[in-house]
Amino acid sequence: MQQISAHALGLGHSDSLAQGSAPALTTLDPTPPLRGLSRRRGPSPNDLPLPDIDQRMRDLRTTPTPTVMTFFPHPQEFFSGKSRPALTPITEKAAMISQLGVGQLVLLPFTQALANLTPQEFVEDLLIQQLKVQYISVGKDFCFGKKRQGTVDDLQTLTRPYGVEVHITPHTCLGGERISSSRIRNALAQADLATAEALLGRPYSLSGRVVKGQRLGRTLGFPTANLAIPEDKFLPPHGVYSVWVEGASPVAGQRLPGVMNIGQRPTVQGLSVTVEVHLLHWSGDLYGKSLQVFLNQHLRPEQRFPSLDALKAQIEQDCQTALAALAKTPVGNWG
Repeated sequence: MQQISAHALGLGHSDSLAQGSAPALTTLDPTPPLRGLSRRRGPSPNDLPLPDIDQRMRDLRTTPTPTVMTFFPHPQEFFSGKSRPALTPITEKAAMISQLGVGQLVLLPFTQALANLTPQEFVEDLLIQQLKVQYISVGKDFCFGKKRQGTVDDLQTLTRPYGVEVHITPHTCLGGERISSSRIRNALAQADLATAEALLGRPYSLSGRVVKGQRLGRTLGFPTANLAIPEDKFLPPHGVYSVWVEGASPVAGQRLPGVMNIGQRPTVQGLSVTVEVHLLHWSGDLYGKSLQVFLNQHLRPEQRFPSLDALKAQIEQDCQTALAALAKTPVGNWG
């Protein structure tokens, strides 16, 4: 493993970076972020990796930096052998932790060798010798080592001889229940965006670069941006959503109203799942741009229409319904 000085380390394998994760990260020592990572605003998920990697690695070896370490693939995915769509894919996670002022993200390959480490080996070989940590922030339910034998109490005991301070963050609850990635997934699976947003502390979003599609929307009078979403991104149910879109406007941070379709487009015999966004009251060329789409409300499930005229009439209705929904939660700039 490349020698990296972590100094202050946030440990965990949470997939969501929800409200329950943020306190553990914000307790890290706020030393200045590395060149190319902004404390105020992280890079767009599609603008990574950062330039000058050799120089960056030299900086990491010599600069004590607030660090988040996570496992890839997720341990659950490793042991089950089944793919596990992510609420926050790696590129999104890197951008988000940068916004919190964390300087570096360490992706630890989760292998059988790592899974076989005893709790003591995990602490001494990895945290102390490799990362040279001085401060650890970790969630109350974090487990580590072979068969998850190590608890946060063990972490404190094993690091104490090395003078490492361990900060344990309590569970964050909503509605009397602990906030967890599982709760967020369940809410999204039911298209319950309000609950998912309350749990996350932000709207759930999809990020991707605009690529060329079949241009069917343009022929119907509703041009759409076809987004290339990471294959491991967790998608909510197929259907139509009102959304706010960032990245289309030349004004940094401006969010524009839109309507999004996730699905296979059964009316036109679509075979693959696509994510398409139509911006309302806006026109322009979006090809090649990176967009972040914030989900607002699930408007209706995907359905097959008897004709293109019927589909066009429904899209017109969807646009009006989306505008009404977005007007109740004015986040963007539109009129």
